[in-house]
Amino acid sequence: MSMTSTPFHSASLPSPPFLTVAGIPNFRDLGGYPLSKSNTHSIKRSLIYRCGEPTRVTPEGIAVMQNLGITHIYDLRSVPELQRNRDAGRGDVVQWEGCERVFVPVFRNEDYSPEGIAMRLMDYASPDAEGFTRAYTDILNNAPNSYRTILLHLANEPTKPLIVHCTAGKDRTGVFCALILSLCGVEDDIIAEEYSLTEMGLPIEWKEAVIEHLSDNPVLRGNKEGAWNLISARAVNMMSTLQMIQEKFGGAEAYIIEKCGLTKEEVEKIKANLIVDMPAIHQKLEHKI
Repeated sequence: MSMTSTPFHSASLPSPPFLTVAGIPNFRDLGGYPLSKSNTHSIKRSLIYRCGEPTRVTPEGIAVMQNLGITHIYDLRSVPELQRNRDAGRGDVVQWEGCERVFVPVFRNEDYSPEGIAMRLMDYASPDAEGFTRAYTDILNNAPNSYRTILLHLANEPTKPLIVHCTAGKDRTGVFCALILSLCGVEDDIIAEEYSLTEMGLPIEWKEAVIEHLSDNPVLRGNKEGAWNLISARAVNMMSTLQMIQEKFGGAEAYIIEKCGLTKEEVEKIKANLIVDMPAIHQKLEHKI
């Protein structure tokens, strides 16, 4: 996959929440969103950042992240994804001074990149939201140990900004970010709109390169529409997923306690660390994030 190392079409991305980090696609701040029950409180900014894989980050991009004070980068990718990047010459694990890279794979030995997904889950190529919901259920069933590590950071290290990423920064990362926002009381439709920002956050050259790889897959050969759907991030997919989280797991808080093993006290610490007495920067009524 050919990926540029220059800033990804940054001029066309709304900032906030997007930040230009040269060589990393889909880089944005998870903070600034309104709470459903408060007009004066919002999600803390400059604490949680989400993005696609950083393997092509430039020195300029690293300098930006150092200036943001980021101390940890949590990598949700699988071992096969990392190896495939190495084999294809697309870069390796990225680390820089002042930041610790933490390997927290959701699927350690399974290929769960956009390309790998096509081999495992045709659900993603389905035109309806049910396919994504089944795929995201699979993520949630496999993610507790991975997500737990990041959740404990948010509970215990609130002064240390972090990055969460996978390959596209869409599915495994998107589900985690949705859990965080839902836990803190952000409305489902706003969470779904935040998720859908990946549609503009991934540059067209990134998408076209993935589609080219997917077209070689027997499962998707001749199904270009399905391939494009697989890399999509439609708000309806997340709305359906949030409903599933409520029905199957009892909501975000119950999932975090019962599946990820956090205590009620740790959950309350996360809320206290992430909810700030500050008006939202993203509008609550318009839902135009």
